Amino acid sequence: MASDGDIRVLLVLDLLLSLVFSTVVVWGLSFFGLASFTLRSVATTALALAVLTYLLVLR
Repeated sequence: MASDGDIRVLLVLDLLLSLVFSTVVVWGLSFFGLASFTLRSVATTALALAVLTYLLVLR
């Protein structure tokens, strides 16, 4: 039987990868003038993506 791993490691990886992905997305949106590239917009997008990932995958 395979182990599912430590949930804390999965959550940290989820947050880290969500932060990187949201940084790229918000930067791309700001490049085209659709959003402003601020710490608040990156953090909000990363948090929303991390929660969505948790609900769809880890739960």
